[in-house]
Amino acid sequence: MKGKYLDPKADLTFKLIFGEHEELVKSLLNALLPLDEGKQIEHVEYLPVELVPENPGKKNSVVDVRCKETGGRHFIVEMQLNWNNEFRHRVILNAAKAVVKQLNPGEEYKLIQPVYSLNLINDTGFESGPDEFYHDYAIVDVEHNDRRIEGLRFVFIELPKFKPKSIAEKKMMVLWLRFLTEINASTEEVPAELLENPDTCQALKMLEKSAYNEGQLEAYDRFWDAVYRERVFFDDGFNKGRAEGRAEGRAEGRAEEKVSFARMLKADGVAVEVINKYTGLNSEEIAAL
Repeated sequence: MKGKYLDPKADLTFKLIFGEHEELVKSLLNALLPLDEGKQIEHVEYLPVELVPENPGKKNSVVDVRCKETGGRHFIVEMQLNWNNEFRHRVILNAAKAVVKQLNPGEEYKLIQPVYSLNLINDTGFESGPDEFYHDYAIVDVEHNDRRIEGLRFVFIELPKFKPKSIAEKKMMVLWLRFLTEINASTEEVPAELLENPDTCQALKMLEKSAYNEGQLEAYDRFWDAVYRERVFFDDGFNKGRAEGRAEGRAEGRAEEKVSFARMLKADGVAVEVINKYTGLNSEEIAAL
């Protein structure tokens, strides 16, 4: 970790920023959710979540942040580092649990409030164009998409696909997504726009490496190590699943995946020797990325 800051996408930092500061999670939700005009969130309060397991690859139905609007809507916020189909199913389960937990035995169904599930993904997992990073799912009539059943809304944001120029008219959305995509362990200087905005500036202060003790930094490193191991395990399994393909196709695909994975690690400020350990690329190949 050669930079001044930690990465906001890590479990430790993400929960510190958005799981302990109501104003910041409110700002994030208002910026990223498809809320109707005049229905911005005014105040939120946190709801309890389950204990977080040590291995981020075995999160089961644990959520990162769960909160509700005073007297109204419920919100779930998740940061997912590696995309897989299990995560998609877990998102549905967590949203369903958020609905069920609203009612006590004997209470009327009309008391149920809408649930919004916001999922930030540091990976690509949707069959969509290279610039389609924002995915908004609602319960709609198959033949008449303008007819909806209100109550559940799922938003997935593929962070690697985000480009600021694509949504320049939504300033706060751009700032939060730049915060999540441009700040990492190699960051030395922060864009002026993030420092000038009160919300992102406050969040940046919580990422300063000097604010964390040795134990927290060790936990931070262990988290990323587990994430990288999970990615390697998934990639190996994916490659084995393609074993019936042409031999040259398998070799080429594996090489491309290694380069893609190495490029992601390098962008996150991971040391060359660590990238070599998990990808097998030598220092010259890593430097050329």
